[in-house]
Amino acid sequence: MTRETAATARSYTPWQATALVTLRLLIGWHFLYEGLGKLVNPYWSSASYLGEARWLFQNQFLNIASSEAALRVVDFLNVWGLTLIGLALLLGLFARAAAIGAVVLLALYYIVAPPFVGFTYAVPMEGSYLVVNKVLIELAAVLVLLAFPTSGIFGLDRFLPWTRPGAVGGLRRAQA
Repeated sequence: MTRETAATARSYTPWQATALVTLRLLIGWHFLYEGLGKLVNPYWSSASYLGEARWLFQNQFLNIASSEAALRVVDFLNVWGLTLIGLALLLGLFARAAAIGAVVLLALYYIVAPPFVGFTYAVPMEGSYLVVNKVLIELAAVLVLLAFPTSGIFGLDRFLPWTRPGAVGGLRRAQA
C-alpha cells in the first residue's frame, strides 16, 4: 500500500470502509447474478419489459421492442453490461467506470417502467410502490459508491496507477 493509499484508507473509519466495501460487493453480486441469469436463459429477452414503456422515450423503447435487430443489440448490451459491471464491482477493478455504467442502466430501467400513479404494467412488479422502487434505491446506492470510492484501497484498482489517490481522476487527494 502506498503512502497516499494508506492516507486515504485512514480517511474512512473501519465501519465506513466495511459498509462501503460491503455495499459495493452486494451490488456487484446483484449485477453479476442478473447478467449471468439472462445469459444462460435462451428464452430471455428484454422485449416484454421494453414493450411496457410508459414514460420518457416511450416511442424509442417500443420501437426497439418491435425491431428484432435492435432488440438483439439491446439484449446483448444488457446481458454483458450487467455481467461486466457486476464482475468489476466485485473485483474492485475499473469500479468507477462500472458504477457509472450501473447508474446508466438503472436509470434506463427506471425510465422504462417508473412506479407512477396511473401506470399499470402487464409484467408483474415486485411490491406496490409510489415513485421510489428498488431500482431507484439501487441507483442511489451506486451513487454513494461513486461519491465514496473504495476500490483503490480495497480492490484491484489499487494496482492501477491512474486510480491511486492524488492521481488526476483518481479516488481523491490524500490528506496531509
